[in-house]
Amino acid sequence: MAKKRILLKLGSNTLTKETNHISRGKIEDIGIQIAALQDKYEFIIVSSGAIAAAKQFVKLENQDEDVFVKQALASIGQPHLMRIYHENFSDLGLLTSQCLLSYSDFEKEQSKVNIVNTINVLVKNNYIPIINENDTVATDEIKFGDNDKLAALAAVLLNVDILIIATNTNGIYIKSSIHDEVPETIELVTDLSLLQKEIGDNKSSHGTGGMQSKIDSAAIAKAANIETWIVNGLEDNFMLKALANEIAFTKIV
Repeated sequence: MAKKRILLKLGSNTLTKETNHISRGKIEDIGIQIAALQDKYEFIIVSSGAIAAAKQFVKLENQDEDVFVKQALASIGQPHLMRIYHENFSDLGLLTSQCLLSYSDFEKEQSKVNIVNTINVLVKNNYIPIINENDTVATDEIKFGDNDKLAALAAVLLNVDILIIATNTNGIYIKSSIHDEVPETIELVTDLSLLQKEIGDNKSSHGTGGMQSKIDSAAIAKAANIETWIVNGLEDNFMLKALANEIAFTKIV
């Protein structure tokens, strides 16, 4: 039986566990889950975190515009981030590969064909492609969306079954319950227009994407009949629990 394909989008807040450095424990947790699920699912990861990884090692002094400093940090941090993935995943018998993409790649037919062919070969040979935006030449993630849109475009191009966006909330909350001790999660969404009135415009502390960018990404996926799950990535075993319906999360179908 063919495996289902999951695209897992990991934002900086998930990877740092809302601290100032990449959490090896969280990346190990993700690897353990993938190892447990690999008989039924194949995985593609879209990962933020390069800038957060760099901040552990360097402090750049520069009077230029902030975006250039962030691009330089991304360049420094990307190999560190991939090394952390490689070390933790290889201990679990998982193979990793790096794919740096920019939004312009999704506008050129030949580039799209190349992306699909390359990633399909990687997945077929049991490598987990780890995609990030090529921040040294493109600034969209830095400026606009913490890889949410990139994840949705990749999900559509690579014909995945489920787009899982890991965030720091239990999905999307009913607006009137946000200040409650336990906010109420909107568990199933079939009409995205009804969600707009439920979301705020707050950004995450490390990332640049708020809930709006996740809904915009879900709209891209929904147009291609791909389910989007917005899950609390800070929870241990969040994918295993979501697949078993053991935690509250938002499913957009």
